[in-house]
Amino acid sequence: MQFADRLQSLQSNVFADMDSAKSQVKASGMNVIDMSLGSSDLPTDAFILEAIAKSLNDPHTHGYSLFGSTLEFREVVAAWMQQRFAIKVDPETEVLPLIGSQEGTAHLPLALLNPNDFALLQDPGYPSHYGGIHLAGGQVYGMPLLEKNNFLPVFADIPTAVLAQAKMMVLSYPHNPTTATASLEFFESAVSFCQQHHLTLVHDFPYLDLVFDGSMPPSVLQADRDRSVSIEFFTMSKSYNMGGFRVGFAIGNRDLIKALRQIKAVVDFNQYQGIMRGAIKALSGDRVSIDRVVATFRERRDVMIESLKANGWEIPNPTATMYLWAKLPDRYAHDSVKFCLDLIKATGIALAPGSGFGKHGEGYVRFALVHPPEVLREAATKIGAFLNLP
Repeated sequence: MQFADRLQSLQSNVFADMDSAKSQVKASGMNVIDMSLGSSDLPTDAFILEAIAKSLNDPHTHGYSLFGSTLEFREVVAAWMQQRFAIKVDPETEVLPLIGSQEGTAHLPLALLNPNDFALLQDPGYPSHYGGIHLAGGQVYGMPLLEKNNFLPVFADIPTAVLAQAKMMVLSYPHNPTTATASLEFFESAVSFCQQHHLTLVHDFPYLDLVFDGSMPPSVLQADRDRSVSIEFFTMSKSYNMGGFRVGFAIGNRDLIKALRQIKAVVDFNQYQGIMRGAIKALSGDRVSIDRVVATFRERRDVMIESLKANGWEIPNPTATMYLWAKLPDRYAHDSVKFCLDLIKATGIALAPGSGFGKHGEGYVRFALVHPPEVLREAATKIGAFLNLP
């Protein structure tokens, strides 16, 4: 049996290796504390679930959900954008429902790239962004995110030959995995750069609410109020713990929204109408449930930082996201996969190796804070014992 060449770029990766290691450790009878995946363990709020549950007995929600049937959702998204960022958008032409933001970021390259066109991605960055480029037949240029630059790309360092073939740039702040944030001034420079080089600017924005210093991360659309080159992706997974419901949306340039809608039209319909009703309820509500989520992850951050420090590993204190991004001890500084494999086999603690997010992630490891404080303290104690092994 023969398969398409494009599958070659999607073969086994470090996360698949980690999954295999987790399975082996579980099979041995050892308890696994999995901090390798950014899937929230918090429940969806009852008021959202009630809206979904009420829909189950409504036969009007049981059929296909075409674009026209999503108007109420799109109108609520537009009102939410106005309220959150003082940006007025047209719900008919500048808003598109998605089956999770990952669906949108994976499909958009199919609308933008011809074979061998370049996409400018963050390195390290979210692996799904890379996958969408490969499926579209494009090439990836990884913009190095270095600690000395506050994990922001330096646009002036992008080679001229790459820019000549580039069609899109993907950014995401607050950033997974580095936890870095970006200012409005940075986004203004990114918009200007993309306008100058005729690039589409894609901003993936899942962690807009998971910020611990009281600030509001800027939307890229605040730097591109005319939506000249930009599209932004949002998800209900992090702020509202709705990851399993697969609901998100895109807002941006109407031509980009139209193109993405064309791709979606031959791949999927929208999700169940009842799920959209739950999302409408969430977006229309106050910030009480969001503030509860933020407080939970702030507490977990503080507990894990303090516990790791007490066990000999001092890590920078992030101001955003649900992660810690930590430099590895010297003996593992050039092999994050070996560190993670050795750690899980010895302790049952599963972390994400930095190299899985790109070559400039090597030397780091990511902690996902998806367990309650008592479990995090247990994990830190076991990691401390592991680090002190000869």
